[in-house]
Amino acid sequence: MIKYVNGIEVTLTDAEITEINSTYTAEYSYNFNMQIFRAKRNALLSKTDWTANSDLTMSSAMTTYRQALRDATTGLDTVEKIEAYEFPTEVLS
Repeated sequence: MIKYVNGIEVTLTDAEITEINSTYTAEYSYNFNMQIFRAKRNALLSKTDWTANSDLTMSSAMTTYRQALRDATTGLDTVEKIEAYEFPTEVLS
């Protein structure tokens, strides 16, 4: 692998290549895990969408649950935090 420094081609060191590969892998892993996380969160939200119909009065518990699901991604900036997150207990009505 090469890089350009002031227009001059320079070969990357093994350490630089390792750093680039680990950065790419970490970013890919984070994005992949976040995509799965959001899919699960969206599925849980969609199960409760019927409670938001205009002819229904949403319970306080349901409002809190749905807000917690919408806020679930806040602060999840590492794969470890995504994997450690526990979704709120489902509210059925």
